[in-house]
Amino acid sequence: MLHLEHSCLFFRSWLALTVSVLLDLKPSACRSLSGSRPNILLLMADDLGIGDVGCYGNDTIRTPNVDRLAADGVMLTQHIAAASVCTPSRAAFLTGRYPLRSGMVSSNGYRVLQWTGVSGGLPPNETTFAKILKDKGYATGLIGKWHLGLNCESSDDYCHHPLSHGFDHFYGMPFSMMGDCEPGAMSEKRAGLEHKLNVCSHVMALAAFTLTAGKLTRLVAGSWTLVICSATVALLCLTTSYFMGALIVHADCFLMRNHAITEQPMSLQRTTALMLKEVSSFVKRNKQGPFLLFVSFLHVHTPLITTENFRGRSPHGLYGDNTEEMDWMVGQILDTLDTEGLTNSTLVYFTSDHGGSLEAQFGNNQYGGWNGIYKGGKGMGGWEGGIRVPGILRWPGVLPAGRLIHEPTSLMDVFPTVVQLGGGQVPHDRVIDGRDLLPLLLGTAQHSEHEFLMHYCESFLHAARWHQRNRGAVWKVHYVTPMFHPDGASACYGRGVCPCFGDKVAHHDPPLLFDLSRDPSEAHALTPDTESSFHQVMERITKAVEDHRRTLSPVPLKLDMPDNIWKPWLQPCCGRFPLCWCDREADP
Repeated sequence: MLHLEHSCLFFRSWLALTVSVLLDLKPSACRSLSGSRPNILLLMADDLGIGDVGCYGNDTIRTPNVDRLAADGVMLTQHIAAASVCTPSRAAFLTGRYPLRSGMVSSNGYRVLQWTGVSGGLPPNETTFAKILKDKGYATGLIGKWHLGLNCESSDDYCHHPLSHGFDHFYGMPFSMMGDCEPGAMSEKRAGLEHKLNVCSHVMALAAFTLTAGKLTRLVAGSWTLVICSATVALLCLTTSYFMGALIVHADCFLMRNHAITEQPMSLQRTTALMLKEVSSFVKRNKQGPFLLFVSFLHVHTPLITTENFRGRSPHGLYGDNTEEMDWMVGQILDTLDTEGLTNSTLVYFTSDHGGSLEAQFGNNQYGGWNGIYKGGKGMGGWEGGIRVPGILRWPGVLPAGRLIHEPTSLMDVFPTVVQLGGGQVPHDRVIDGRDLLPLLLGTAQHSEHEFLMHYCESFLHAARWHQRNRGAVWKVHYVTPMFHPDGASACYGRGVCPCFGDKVAHHDPPLLFDLSRDPSEAHALTPDTESSFHQVMERITKAVEDHRRTLSPVPLKLDMPDNIWKPWLQPCCGRFPLCWCDREADP
């Protein structure tokens, strides 16, 4: 009997080892995957260029902590965002779906949510990975930037709030860091609004002056009501213009903990410390696990708020300083995992929401990122520089250290990957565009499940790619591209961001064709004369686009008017509106 038991034990051990070898898994990986569910830590930088990271080729900006993640884990070299600007990219990341499916795009030039006090946002019927994992017993937290809406009908209905989308805990900015949060810095909207208000005041003042002159010379009959109204509107426009900077800071640049505003406006120099403190607190509270924590950095978006310890350290000016501080924050968070003994039981993922902003310039200084060899940047729907981002995953003992994967992958793939790791099921009642990354990461699959990926700019399809696996080629066609400004430039300088439609974009017939496997910089468009399979590739991609469009259903576009204009009754305020001010972070 004892001999028989030993034989059974030996057979079971042999069988487990054989299966792991056949699947190209380490035995430790099998134990980890079949045991307790991992903690999941998702790290997302804001506006970080793929060329700004050491492990992706930068040798002048120091990112040792992100580089350490890559050395200890798996690095994706063709990791693609679903959009080249914040709001739609983040919506796709959380839901695993092209943002057009959820209506988190626009068709009129309003590329992202414009204010905190708007009614647009991630629809309540969308399912995030946080919602699924929460139902499976995970503690779920979001720390940092949200930018996916807040309220629908009142200032406290919180229909779009992170807590309404599966997160147990939220601490951070419901909107986004932006240049207008720091007076005197770069402006995303203040300068444009001030210009419009000044024009308004001048026009109305001229009207009031003309009417007054007409009344005094008796050339204009009637009452003085029109004169008074014109003068009042002129004064109101002038006054609003004068206070516009302060109004924006109070309206958008504030911190919340769950549903409560803690700091309005936020004290920018202490925000980094507050974020790290909140991360540490969440991890320690939930270290018995499992937990899902999404750390959505405010770095490296303008105005590049950087603490004194990091100012002047980088040869790339304030942007380099800010990037190095972000990397230090990554190190602090990884150290927290080490201290709490959670490193081996935590899947860590690092990425950026889209490419670096080439147009982010102030004076002679560049305040945006570098996208390496890739053409274009933030806001450009199809060019690779706007959508190719870092993608790094580490799970010690499970994922092989130092592996490079050159297959096309997407930020949308995080949804099915973490859902299935957490014991959940991918929804079957809607189209999910993401694909489970785990087989690719473990080496049990040679190729990505993505044969085609679509690249939208607002609601307009600008480009598509085809991974022709049998040839090892990645083809990309561009139907529409922005016209760079000025002529010969590599971005839309002076316009803030490149447009998606109108007379400032070029429509290509036939479309531009590139082979990214040979020309990742998209420098040499192919023609029927230079590529023998030109027409076959075009036909195959055209068919794929038609098939994709048949899967789309019409939905309201949440970034269009009227959902994307400021509504005073939706404005969060920790005092009596419009006197929105508080500092609960300073309370004992």
